[in-house]
Amino acid sequence: MVGNGSLSGAVIAVAGAGGPAGHAAMVRLAEAGAVVVGADNNPERLAEAVDAARYARGGATVTGETVDLLDLQSTRDWAARIEKDHGRVDGLVHLVGGWRGSANFAETDLADWDLLEKLLVRTVQHTSLAFFDVLQRSDRGRYILTSAAGAQKPTAGNAAYSAAKAAAEAWTLAMADGFRKAGGEEGPRSAAAILVVKALVHDAMRAERPNAKFAGFTDVKDLAEAIEGVWSKSAAEVNGNRLWLTEKP
Repeated sequence: MVGNGSLSGAVIAVAGAGGPAGHAAMVRLAEAGAVVVGADNNPERLAEAVDAARYARGGATVTGETVDLLDLQSTRDWAARIEKDHGRVDGLVHLVGGWRGSANFAETDLADWDLLEKLLVRTVQHTSLAFFDVLQRSDRGRYILTSAAGAQKPTAGNAAYSAAKAAAEAWTLAMADGFRKAGGEEGPRSAAAILVVKALVHDAMRAERPNAKFAGFTDVKDLAEAIEGVWSKSAAEVNGNRLWLTEKP
């Protein structure tokens, strides 16, 4: 059985669990002893992630559910079910992704914004609103957003993507301020934090492009390790902070 048990007894939800980053996070959290509840809109990919996480640590409690994160009530119902089934929720890891770009600024297609606003902003709004109260009831609640360095320094061809990431960051920082205010003089009990990467890489990408350097990219396994590490710090240390996994622009 693998894992140091750093998250033994914790109940952690993963949104976007079926993607490569979600897959790696589910495995890492299970290895660390957490009860892991994944959600994705792709049942097949979700099932693969759940199976991998269960296999990574024998006896781990790992479940998956197809949830429409673009529907606020469905997201609220998901949060309520987790708390009802497990008695608590100690984390929501938001890994819903998507990317669209253009050759240059003038050729930006606003249809890209329409899509990315849903994937990268609306889902963050829904998970943060749905999980704020349940995380506040935990003694180690964490909301973790994965973002991109481009939110701080957008490039000409990534206007829609960078703007959506920046909006998601601002929303998450507002959530962090909610935790700060709820904690009062004693400081926040729970925390919202942002993990910042340049871009993510995984084994399948390397197999497809064996000669690519992927300079500055963060492997999804390293991201998963950083996600686990957020619980090793106090809420006051991480709440409202960007934790950089790449060089600051």
